[in-house]
Amino acid sequence: MQNKLIYIFLDGVGLGDEVATNPLAQVSMPTLSQIVGKKLIRDVEVLTENVLLKGIDACLGVKGVPQSATGQTCLFTGYNAQAFLGYHLMAYPNDELVQIIEQRSIFKYANEQGLTNIFANSYTDGFFHSNNTSRYSVTTRSVLAANNRFNTMDDLMKGKAVHWDITNSTLQELPNNRVPEVSPYQAGINLKNLTDDYDLVVFECFLPDLIGHRKDMEKARWFFELFDEFLRGILYNKQDNIHILISSDHGNIEDLSFGGHSMNEVPLLVIGKQALQFQNVSRIDEIFDAIFSKLFHVKN
Repeated sequence: MQNKLIYIFLDGVGLGDEVATNPLAQVSMPTLSQIVGKKLIRDVEVLTENVLLKGIDACLGVKGVPQSATGQTCLFTGYNAQAFLGYHLMAYPNDELVQIIEQRSIFKYANEQGLTNIFANSYTDGFFHSNNTSRYSVTTRSVLAANNRFNTMDDLMKGKAVHWDITNSTLQELPNNRVPEVSPYQAGINLKNLTDDYDLVVFECFLPDLIGHRKDMEKARWFFELFDEFLRGILYNKQDNIHILISSDHGNIEDLSFGGHSMNEVPLLVIGKQALQFQNVSRIDEIFDAIFSKLFHVKN
């Protein structure tokens, strides 16, 4: 049976110390606790038959604090974007990074290998009427590089997509919104169900990075409780050939004492029968190749 993967990118989640300013050291996450049995803090390591959890490097030998544009390019192309530029780039990819993404985005590469794939996130109606391409994220650029379609609000309403905030809560503030809120558990089920039609499902949530910048402990605890329910939905009646991979581009929310990115390692959590195939991954730019070579058995 063909292996399948749900790749969840959580923006701004690192592995910090067990201190009062780290929500991951404080919050109760029963679903995750049942799976890994440990808190997501510095130096955590879990290696069992079906679960791998470890910290991996997001700095990649480049001085400075990791940033979103370069870190996400690493995750979704497998290239060391930091080393390519010689520095860490904030926010949106520049022309040099766009060239890398267009050469080998995760969706384009999957298409070339005959693997069905989808970026699970939904896009608002307004996105398709905007010409401001300078604010296109790495994931958006990755979809464009593959000539894949974008999920719309109609897809979201049908349960065929998941919004970046998981529950559609931010959509409720928009004029003429037609999308109801969903529970995080149902959103998780919807994400998992996409594997009925696709080998590779990628989902991005940048709430943790937003919360980390605001240094909001209450909101941080709320998010991780919500995410735990989301994960519970993903795991409900999961088939054995479906794997879940969770990682990040840089730290932030794990240290709310200063509201900025950190140089902490980020988590690599893999759930599924092939989890231990990711044992040698030690950096964020190595996830890409491990996905295709170890899970999908693509030969370079």
